[in-house]
Amino acid sequence: QVQLVESGGGLVQAGGSLTLSCAASGLTFSNYAMGWFRQAPGKERDFVAALSRTGRTTAYADSVKGRFTISRDNAKNTMTLQMNSLKPEDTAGYYCAANRRTDVTSPAAYDYWGQGTQVTVSS
Repeated sequence: QVQLVESGGGLVQAGGSLTLSCAASGLTFSNYAMGWFRQAPGKERDFVAALSRTGRTTAYADSVKGRFTISRDNAKNTMTLQMNSLKPEDTAGYYCAANRRTDVTSPAAYDYWGQGTQVTVSS
């Protein structure tokens, strides 16, 4: 049974930082590209960041470039999202996901999802 478990969300002031983690089990982690998405109430789930199976190739949404950093540790089956200079508009539920396809920005391309962790940025 595949499980993706996010942690690290919380409440932070604008300009602050948070680190989200995703722990994977039940799959061969290194066979999957991994991504982070976010969804605010009443809005669609949006792409945030993704990285390749080896972690050498990354992709970011324009809105987070230069502020967020995605990384993975295939030995530990974990992925992280370091979020700096947070803004109120970053407030959302953040979800990690695993993908065996080449498209990493579309939610429909992902095979497995975590339950999400809430990030709230106060102004």
